[in-house]
Amino acid sequence: MRPLEGITVVTLEHAIAAPFCTRQLADLGARVIKIERPGVGDFARAYDDRVQGLASHFVWTNRSKESLTLDVKHPEAMKVLQALIDRADVLVQNLAPGAAARLGLSYEAVSARNPRIIVCDISGYGLDGPYRDKKAYDLLIQSESGFLSVTGTAEAPAKAGCSIADIAAGMYAYSNVLAALLDRERTGRGREIDVSMLESMVEWMSFPLYYAFDGADPPARAGAAHATIYPYGPFPAGDGKIVMLGLQNEREWKIFCAQVLGQAELAQDERFSSNSRRHVAREALRGIIVAAFAPYTANEVVERLDAAGIANARMNDMHEVWAHPQLSGRQRWSQVDTSAGPIPALVPPGIAPEASPRMDPIPALGEHTVSILRELGLSDDDIARLRNDKAI
Repeated sequence: MRPLEGITVVTLEHAIAAPFCTRQLADLGARVIKIERPGVGDFARAYDDRVQGLASHFVWTNRSKESLTLDVKHPEAMKVLQALIDRADVLVQNLAPGAAARLGLSYEAVSARNPRIIVCDISGYGLDGPYRDKKAYDLLIQSESGFLSVTGTAEAPAKAGCSIADIAAGMYAYSNVLAALLDRERTGRGREIDVSMLESMVEWMSFPLYYAFDGADPPARAGAAHATIYPYGPFPAGDGKIVMLGLQNEREWKIFCAQVLGQAELAQDERFSSNSRRHVAREALRGIIVAAFAPYTANEVVERLDAAGIANARMNDMHEVWAHPQLSGRQRWSQVDTSAGPIPALVPPGIAPEASPRMDPIPALGEHTVSILRELGLSDDDIARLRNDKAI
């Protein structure tokens, strides 16, 4: 059995944060019923059409779910939703601020009918406080949390290339739901979980926060380089490709000079005799390293670094990640079905082989509406009436 088999999750979700949380619950065996707007669905379905006509964000975060279309503003549809929630273990939502409470889906209202239910609310700023009703998108939270202030170059900030604030909130929602399920085994009662995107990102910003403690200067924006350690970051090889390297201590610095640069005497140069001095003289040192790498391809530089035991990485693009030898060597690719045919999918990290993750299809909009309504005891005539009334 998968760890969450027998657990039912009902989710009113869109975009990334909540769908990423619930997809991971589905990976562990939970049944996830995704409530979507009739005719439109989760708006992430329309973000792009890069995956055989389907949206890249959507296929990433929505496999192994069941799609039920309901107009939650229609009273008959709300009866269906309430019947599902009454028998569910977990309710997850990331609707607009206050929308769930207006629909009667607050923890207080839901737990009065189902005391064992766990309700997880994911929002930009939390369920209270002066920013409660402020709209929040991933880039905006990257900005509010201070992430943009330390990311990018000295000339300009840069956002993360993926939805890092949504991912952070989704991960904390996922881990808190798991903790709540464990706690329910002891107490018999559910709980409310209030996950804020801002708080999730600020937690991830704790190093730069403490670095700037008590009025100290914050880390400078250093592009792909480390803000305080040098050499640590990107360096071009002779073929124009980028190699990332990282030195952590003086022992590695001496080895790097002798075995990689072929300039053992550089370790004795007073300008570079400590990390703080190398940081101050980073431009001069960069020029020396770039010149030493110039006769070699990126692969040859990596071979020299590996032989010397110096940490390094290639700066892969997306096509190179698809073909990464470590992922294929560990058999980390599976596939899932979609309405447009099968697509590859990364096996979720950390799941034990004996508890193989669910890698079930990505649902078409409303694909499971009829089967779920029949499960609730509705007849075909009832379903037809709901469809005619545009409740589903």
